[in-house]
Amino acid sequence: MTSASIVRSKDFLTHFAEQWLAAWNSHDLERILALYEDDFSFSSPVLNQLLPSSGGRLTGKEAARAYWSRAFAAGVNLHFEHVVSFAGVESMVIHYKGLHGKRCAEYFRFSPAGKVAESRAHEC
Repeated sequence: MTSASIVRSKDFLTHFAEQWLAAWNSHDLERILALYEDDFSFSSPVLNQLLPSSGGRLTGKEAARAYWSRAFAAGVNLHFEHVVSFAGVESMVIHYKGLHGKRCAEYFRFSPAGKVAESRAHEC
């Protein structure tokens, strides 16, 4: 793999952030999952809190589908508000306000295909 194949342009990262936020705000789980590799890895302190046996980690779209579907349960008014994005080489961080205005940041590492290979959620 050459370095050119993993370097993501500012346009790519800006577009990804827009897509990711719009997908979550649409509450369309399949639209969200389309941004990820089939075998991506994810970690989150919220996942660890809700499912302690997970150790705060999951792998793959099926596991993510089961976990993330909870975000759209009746009575949950999930909406993400973009604050700022930070560009990396093959990665980025999106800082956003989540449920109830809670400040959050999520790290994304991209595959050569431009989909999320790894995601790590952080909250204040």
